[in-house]
Amino acid sequence: MPKLKTHRGAAKRFKKAGSGKFKRSQSHLRHILTKKSSKRKRHLREGLTVHASDHAAIQKMLPYS
Repeated sequence: MPKLKTHRGAAKRFKKAGSGKFKRSQSHLRHILTKKSSKRKRHLREGLTVHASDHAAIQKMLPYS
């Protein structure tokens, strides 16, 4: 069997947590930050886990994670 390739875009966006779930960061924190409140920007820094319905697709893109 040939080796499977990792989806490089997904590899930069998702990391595997110790529990087996995938961690992700939130969007809307790259530009146009002056109109966003400090509280909103602070809460956007927190990471989240990927929803269970997307887990199989990410697992397929990251076969060796």
